[in-house]
Amino acid sequence: MNEQVKSFEDLLVWKEGVRLCIDVYCLLKGSRDFGLKDQMQRSSVSVPSNIAEGFERNTNKEFIRFLYIAKGSCAELRTQLYIAIKVGEIDEQTGKKLIETAKSISSMLHGLIKTRIEKFS
Repeated sequence: MNEQVKSFEDLLVWKEGVRLCIDVYCLLKGSRDFGLKDQMQRSSVSVPSNIAEGFERNTNKEFIRFLYIAKGSCAELRTQLYIAIKVGEIDEQTGKKLIETAKSISSMLHGLIKTRIEKFS
């Protein structure tokens, strides 16, 4: 990563989180399961939102804390995706693709947390 990060919008993990959130919203657009739909939308929105909020706190400690929250929201969304597949709310192929995306984002968050701890703490 040779580019300097000046804002949260520069972070690839934030961009991927936004993309995942949009995918979840589009997938559930016609869903009538309002409880599961609401939870999945909230957890998907939480991922990039917490990355952004933590970045804007302007302290490494706070940024790391919010990255952990984003990682937790990513795990929450994965759980909800498994449930949505099992109850037939989304098809298995689409669900598994989104689960893999969420796992990738979680891995990126883990790497960013580790870097922030090692280099800036």
